[in-house]
Amino acid sequence: MKITKQLFFKLLFLMAFAWNASAQEKVTLSGTISDDANNETLIGVNIYIKELKTGIVTNEYGFYSISVPKGKYELQVSYIGYKTIIQNIALNASIKKNIALESDSEQLQEVVINSNDKSTITNIRKPEMSTNKLTIQEIKKMPAVLGEVDVLKSVLQLPGVTNSGEGSNGFNVRGGSTDQNLILLDEATVYNSSHVFGFFSVFNSDAIKDIKLYKGGIPAKYGGRVSSVLDIYQKDGNSNEFHMNGGIGLISSRLMAEGPITKGRGSFLVAGRGSYAHLFMKLSDNKNSAYFYDLNAKLSYKLSDNNTLFASGYFGRDTFKISEDFSNTYGNSIFNLRWNHLFSDKLFSNLSVIYSDYDYGLDLPSEGLTWKSGIKNYNFKYDFKHYASDKLKLTYGVNAMFYAFNPGTVSPFGSSSGINFKQLDKKYAAEPSIYIQAEQELTDRLSVNYGLRYNMFYRIAETENIYANDQAVVFNDAMQIYQSATPISVKNHDGGEVIASFDNLEPRVAVAYQLSENESFKASYNRMSQYLHLISNTTSATPLDVWAPSDKFIKPEILDQVAFGYFKNLKDGAYSLEAETFYKRSKNRIDYIDGGDLIANNAIEQVVLTGKSRSYGLELLVRKNTGKLTGFASYTLSRSEQQTPGRTENETGINNGEWYRSSYDKLHNLSVTGAYQFTQKWSFGGIFALQSGRAATFPNGQYSYGGMVVPTFEGRNKSNFAAYHHLDLSATYIPKPDKTKGWQSEWVFSVYNIYNRANAASMSFRQNETSGANEAVKMSIFGIIPSVTYNFKF
Repeated sequence: MKITKQLFFKLLFLMAFAWNASAQEKVTLSGTISDDANNETLIGVNIYIKELKTGIVTNEYGFYSISVPKGKYELQVSYIGYKTIIQNIALNASIKKNIALESDSEQLQEVVINSNDKSTITNIRKPEMSTNKLTIQEIKKMPAVLGEVDVLKSVLQLPGVTNSGEGSNGFNVRGGSTDQNLILLDEATVYNSSHVFGFFSVFNSDAIKDIKLYKGGIPAKYGGRVSSVLDIYQKDGNSNEFHMNGGIGLISSRLMAEGPITKGRGSFLVAGRGSYAHLFMKLSDNKNSAYFYDLNAKLSYKLSDNNTLFASGYFGRDTFKISEDFSNTYGNSIFNLRWNHLFSDKLFSNLSVIYSDYDYGLDLPSEGLTWKSGIKNYNFKYDFKHYASDKLKLTYGVNAMFYAFNPGTVSPFGSSSGINFKQLDKKYAAEPSIYIQAEQELTDRLSVNYGLRYNMFYRIAETENIYANDQAVVFNDAMQIYQSATPISVKNHDGGEVIASFDNLEPRVAVAYQLSENESFKASYNRMSQYLHLISNTTSATPLDVWAPSDKFIKPEILDQVAFGYFKNLKDGAYSLEAETFYKRSKNRIDYIDGGDLIANNAIEQVVLTGKSRSYGLELLVRKNTGKLTGFASYTLSRSEQQTPGRTENETGINNGEWYRSSYDKLHNLSVTGAYQFTQKWSFGGIFALQSGRAATFPNGQYSYGGMVVPTFEGRNKSNFAAYHHLDLSATYIPKPDKTKGWQSEWVFSVYNIYNRANAASMSFRQNETSGANEAVKMSIFGIIPSVTYNFKF
């Protein structure tokens, strides 16, 4: 690592040189921008100085800082859903200016963009691509399905993002798997983002302030995953006055309360949701059920002008039962304590101490056993944002994480069970890292964002399996199959020792060249490394969800991605166009040997091989931003493939060592989202989604052996399910749209999958008992689902 470390320190020197070169006699304008009604800080607000044609956006805590030459300027502050502020300001010395924006009710009904609004130009200039930002105001303008808008459903409408399939949790980004997405809620890791098989997300939209999805060009402050980052921030709570809002629906209900601890300085927020459709199932003698509940909480307190404390948490659980034969329970728990400190008008810092916990359980009465697994992580972060000048901004920090893995605890289910208690070997790991990044305007047209992240990973164990030739998987030449190896010994490490270590340097760079005021060309490159792997087999009758750390058998996955894009605003921002193409490749992508047993496996390395993957594609996004009818259409043409060749010339590898489509490959992905403001009282929305069917491996024949019929199968993932598509519609009625105080309400009527499309969740093959012919049987989970919800606030 000698060369990479030299590169790291060279970049430090380069950034310091650029900082000094840009320094001159300037003054600094800084402060915080918030909502005047509730004092909630606003993320991504555009601050633009007309005369200098330069600007800045507020950070994740509403703070901004910009250094400019002394003089008189016209200052413009704009944010979607709020009235634009234009002020003349004289900057003869550095000043702190906090700004409160007033909500624009007309703009909520119709997003208005005019030639004086430079927010779209700022997006064109910014060296940021493969990124989609959604404020809660924008999300709430999207069609409400099942009575409430949903964060994940909003993300799924974006180009390059697909669902994992009917009845599956999570989402896939640019051909990546669900475990390759880093999902953060107030900086804490969320390991499972879905309720009820992806039908709901774990994020209560009432408690969410802002979300941002990075698909490429990922900033250096993020690490640990190779596909994407979904960064979500909760509201702080209203520090001016007490309010409540919620909704009562046929499937679920929710309630949120927020208010001041000390007026103007401190606030609290508590929000809860729960579903109860399973109660109606019991009335109809339906023994199957699925339900969830979750709770969000947050406290914030401003100790002084330069110091603010935050404490936030989340707790959620899902339970799914099939008759009395199977029960699955899982959920996330997180807690985060944060301290914002302003060292000066140019240096902002955030210190976070975070705890995340994900547990997963199965009850199998027919097998007489209960299975529990989980992952816990403890996280320390210290991040700095340095506004060196109007042309240069530095971000740097340190991060240290400790992981505790429980691969599985097997317990007897019931007194008659013949299962003995068994605890699989627990695993531990540490992941420290350091990063630095610079955003710099080189010329009036050219901006660049460049940085490095250096991370390390230490696998800690109390016991270690030793294998002949260091191979946990062996190849049977006679049968031409892979088999689990038998350890030749077990090595004990009293108190735990580091049995494997890795380090990686991750360069990141993004460039934006402004062709004109309304169009630009952008390019990016990023390297990412991932040390955690989700061992999962959702096609099994007993689904599995176990996280495993990298070690000397399961290497960390390393990914490189390049992307190019063209961005244009049309008719003063009334329309916008984004076109991107990407290519990414990775090494050490895990794959499973055929017939590998994942349940209660105390040596998961015995069923895992590593290979490589690649994906590439074209993404298009067209938006209509103004008028009664607003919305966007996204289309993605992409391919995702995987290859696991043999380790020697005699080995066949997986799929004979040839490239094959990954399980999340979807060639076509089209989404159209529209919202129509008919009157002040009535609005309508719709979402249409169309995706190529999920890749699958089907049998292509059979033979008889010893009186048994044995099926034969085609190449891995050579076929696919039928196309996935559905149309969701919603109508919202506001009885008193002009009422802004007291009890306010609305009715949301929605229909999910209005034409009752039976999308396949899985496919099974069997012999027809009557005819004896082989047949394929499709299982669908969700058909048409109408819903009505009464939403209120006061």
